[in-house]
Amino acid sequence: MQRTPRPVTRLSERSDSEMLDLMRRRPELGIGELASGLAVTATAVRQRLNRLMRHGLVERFSARQEEDGHGLRGRPSYRYRLTEAGHRQAGDNFGDLALALWKEIRAIKAPEIRRGLLERLASTMADAYGPQVAGESAEDRMRSVSRLLSERGVPFSVDKVAGLPVLVAEACPYPGLPEHDRSLCAMERMLFSKLVAQDVRLTGCRLDGASCCTFEMSPG
Repeated sequence: MQRTPRPVTRLSERSDSEMLDLMRRRPELGIGELASGLAVTATAVRQRLNRLMRHGLVERFSARQEEDGHGLRGRPSYRYRLTEAGHRQAGDNFGDLALALWKEIRAIKAPEIRRGLLERLASTMADAYGPQVAGESAEDRMRSVSRLLSERGVPFSVDKVAGLPVLVAEACPYPGLPEHDRSLCAMERMLFSKLVAQDVRLTGCRLDGASCCTFEMSPG
């Protein structure tokens, strides 16, 4: 009896988390092992690996080759493993911790202490995101920020208002945290200012009844 071949699912239909989770279970993997584990083609695996390497989540290294009497033989072989950032991304189990930490931040009564902590948080996040943000102009960097966040599952876009670019948060980037605290808005404004390398201001907010949060470049 002829067996019906199992359909091969293209990797583009799967989320990054599936590949990251598979790589988290094994210290290192080759193209063939990834293709087999995900039931996709080797070409699809290479495309996704290139994407994850660009984002600093996966790194490639040369595998040790066997030797014959004339030295190394065969073509260079490469294997792949998660970077530290990749392990953090794959181990997405920080929701409860984030909520607990945010409650502690909100409990700080002194405004200057809380603001200083928010500035440090924004700086730390900007250091993490910064290498992935590119562009010569502030508008280019704003569009790069929008693409970066959208790729991470947070829908952002860039519109134009009076000829100026506006970063639009189409959904809350922190759905597990209390949305009624404006400290989140303040931290986001600081973060985007650092990533865009120009001061931005919050011009629309869900807390005020707007359909989405918008961040515009400060005039001058």
